[in-house]
Amino acid sequence: MLIPLGFLIVLFSVFGGFALAGGSLGPLFQPLEFLIIGGAGLGAFVAANNGKAIKATMKSLKKFKASSKYDNDTYLELLAVIYKLLNKMRRDGMLAVERDIEAPAESSIFNEHPQVLNDELMLNFIVDYLRLMISGNMNPQELDELMLHEIETFEAEAEIPADALTKVGDAMPAFGIVAAVLGVVRALSSASADPSAMGVMIAHALVGTFLGILMGYGFINPVASRIERQIAVMAKTMQCIRVTLLASMHGYAPQLAVEFGRKALHTAERPTFNELEDYVRGAKAEA
Repeated sequence: MLIPLGFLIVLFSVFGGFALAGGSLGPLFQPLEFLIIGGAGLGAFVAANNGKAIKATMKSLKKFKASSKYDNDTYLELLAVIYKLLNKMRRDGMLAVERDIEAPAESSIFNEHPQVLNDELMLNFIVDYLRLMISGNMNPQELDELMLHEIETFEAEAEIPADALTKVGDAMPAFGIVAAVLGVVRALSSASADPSAMGVMIAHALVGTFLGILMGYGFINPVASRIERQIAVMAKTMQCIRVTLLASMHGYAPQLAVEFGRKALHTAERPTFNELEDYVRGAKAEA
């Protein structure tokens, strides 16, 4: 929702300000300039990326939609799920959660927290490493290294769409200049035109520079920056799970382990100590 809102603010500020200053919006509407600049940007994007990168970019907005809703309540649910699983392992033995992690959709623990169950990133990270924990063949250091490698790989892959869009956004002003130069060439080729017609053609040519800068810095680069922010949120969520599981492997009680995870979160979404304690107490009572 914030992306369309931001675009509307950009459009209203730029074109509204221009209109309020007495400018006419008519000359700014140049479909062929959009074709030249947009087509050049699209062509450069296709040429600079392979099929996997293009496909990842096309799917990026859908992929990061769920993570845009990560908030205080999300992390309370996440930590409660991990607490319940760790508490069950501590009380009934490591193999007690085997059924939960092999079939999360049939697990009463995961079904009590649908936001975690329906989030592929959180669900897979939890069950994959709990599966390794109950195997009993890995020490905390080895598991930590493996989790760090997975998080690093996730970030590298997730940054591909942001990097691809940033490069195209940075190139748009240059494509705007290309369109402007072509417009000037067209105008100078019509040397026999009267001064008023020549002025109109020059004005139309300069619109290319304006559109290139606006498209690059007003629309494409902000989307790339938004994707980068979402990557940071998702990586931080994985770090939260990592820290919590490692604390458990080092022998901390489940209630202390989830406190480690809470401390790993950004302060804007981090539940308070009392919020987490009350939520965990509720989870403990249910367990």
